[in-house]
Amino acid sequence: MLLAGLCTVDVVQRVADFPAPGEKVQSLAVDVAAGGPATNAAVTVAALGAEATLVTVLGAHPLAALARADLATCGVRVVDLVPALAAAPAVSAVAVRDHDGERTVVSRNAAAQADFPVPELDLAGVGAVLVDGHHPALALKAARAAKELGVPVVLDAGSWKPVLDDLLPLVDVAACSAHFRAPGPGLHERGVPVVITTAGPDPVRWSIREDTWEDIVENTGAVAVPAVAARDTLGAGDVWHGALAFAVAGLGNDVAGWVRHANEVAAERVRHVGPRSWTAAIRELGKGVR
Repeated sequence: MLLAGLCTVDVVQRVADFPAPGEKVQSLAVDVAAGGPATNAAVTVAALGAEATLVTVLGAHPLAALARADLATCGVRVVDLVPALAAAPAVSAVAVRDHDGERTVVSRNAAAQADFPVPELDLAGVGAVLVDGHHPALALKAARAAKELGVPVVLDAGSWKPVLDDLLPLVDVAACSAHFRAPGPGLHERGVPVVITTAGPDPVRWSIREDTWEDIVENTGAVAVPAVAARDTLGAGDVWHGALAFAVAGLGNDVAGWVRHANEVAAERVRHVGPRSWTAAIRELGKGVR
């Protein structure tokens, strides 16, 4: 699978409680890992047992080496579009509250990274493409290449970005939260065949544009989220999107099956403390999907 988008360096502090303004607290543990929507999705795909190629921007800064080493350990192949970039990669400062796994994140994302040329992308053998829209030119190039080859394109919608006006007509599956809002027409009206909406612990809802598949039995539905004791919610949404893309590549047109698989993988992720402690636990969930 090919996953195109943001890679950050996450500095994660686990705390008993979030500090009040002006307060200093001692953390219980600290981790440094690669982060970002497409990046965590790539780690998920690799952990589920598929080949994962992350196309992103990292550069030559010493901090980038931390993310690159983490991804190599996770079995993710990285295609760095600007390997000589001297500027620091995006850095996220994260605090995770110990007793319930809730997190706060402060990040610059890709805002400081300049435009860069995007070469032709090799999609040979790729079962699905996921884009997060953080590098607009990259997202469009990946989606157009996939569209030409009939490879499904999955969008981690996140928040509204200007590139989505051009990107959405190329998307096959758009996954967004209940808080996502598109200005003007809805996602189906913008050409997206399948729209999936998450809502935290509430059921995940999906809808299919009626002219998408001739053999549709149901064009709307909802899948319950497993009830688990959450220990760490950092990146859980990204993991969900990675598992969704993995299922899109392996389960044909079974939209409810895609969602059920993504829900199970994300539920397993939040049971584990730390940015990578969950990867071994989800390997079994990948069997039978590919």
